[in-house]
Amino acid sequence: MANDSRDPGGGDRRQRRRKEQTRPAPVEQLDARKSAILNAVVTEHVETAQPVGSSHVSEGVGVSSATVRSDMSALEREGFLMQPHTSAGRIPTDRGYRYFVDHLNRPGVLGPVQNRQVRAFYAQVHGEVEEMLERTSRLLAGLTDHVSVVVGHRHDTAAVRSVQIVSIASQVAVLVVVLADGAVEKRTLDFAEDMSPDVLATATAHLCSHVVGSVLERGTTLPETGDRQVDDVMQIALAALSELTGAREPDNVFVGGASSMASAFEAVETVRSVLSILEQQLVVVELIEDVLDRGLSVAIGAEHGFEPLASCALVVAQVAVNGEEVGTIGVLGPTRMNYPRALAAVRLVGDELAERLSRHKSDDLEGTHRGN
Repeated sequence: MANDSRDPGGGDRRQRRRKEQTRPAPVEQLDARKSAILNAVVTEHVETAQPVGSSHVSEGVGVSSATVRSDMSALEREGFLMQPHTSAGRIPTDRGYRYFVDHLNRPGVLGPVQNRQVRAFYAQVHGEVEEMLERTSRLLAGLTDHVSVVVGHRHDTAAVRSVQIVSIASQVAVLVVVLADGAVEKRTLDFAEDMSPDVLATATAHLCSHVVGSVLERGTTLPETGDRQVDDVMQIALAALSELTGAREPDNVFVGGASSMASAFEAVETVRSVLSILEQQLVVVELIEDVLDRGLSVAIGAEHGFEPLASCALVVAQVAVNGEEVGTIGVLGPTRMNYPRALAAVRLVGDELAERLSRHKSDDLEGTHRGN
């Protein structure tokens, strides 16, 4: 998905939204019986999409239907449950889902088949980082049956990890730049005269000493070395770096499983609204960043502060390589989401993606060194 709707005031608006939004206030602790009843209602409603009655819950928590009805009424008054129809059972509110997520007794786990599928996928996936992220979005959507969002950060926010000038002919070389986010950029360098391997090696060392660890910017200048050929190579390499910087794409956002939205919501207008939002790259990136900025891994309903997605929940995680953030992954679905499974899928895919990006980076560095 390459659609981008950035505007000059986007950064300021993003800051305003972050100031306005805070982490949801902690929900008070329920007693053990009410907690068990609420968990039973959430679990059953997620499975069936139907209101849950007291008789069904009483079988699981070991108390009478009358006691369950009394506690369910109390949970409704306290805002954890609601009754869609007078004669119906109860369904969880956003507050009820929040309590359920915050009090999960153990992290969710995927089945052995799904675990093997994820590990086999990353053992075999190849190609550039963007292709890997796009395929990851489809993998995550398949595991959760929800919309998946994978964000690869803009390269212009990534520091340079390695620079190499690799000779491919007497007057032609390739500039290879490996960035901290795992991306590899290459540019062909054409020279007016023959350049020896020693000249290219000296130019590479000079480049590395001044740009490795920094973020590439337009107009970068380097001190001259005093060697005319080396300085000529440097000027050509800097021009290529400047071209590379100017050609940067915005955050790459890959969305998988958008078709699942049609079966997730009964209201056609809701489906249309969600799909429209997923087409707006800036909105998706801001939404995920805002959730993470507030220290959340799960945002439920109105918690993410974006009214068009008030009937949705978002489960997100950052992807880091060697302590450096390189992207974000998440799943978007209805608030009636299987949160343990979504959390487990996001965690496993995030861990495996980070490991694969780390290997990808190492492979690129080794390949570049071999090219010299």
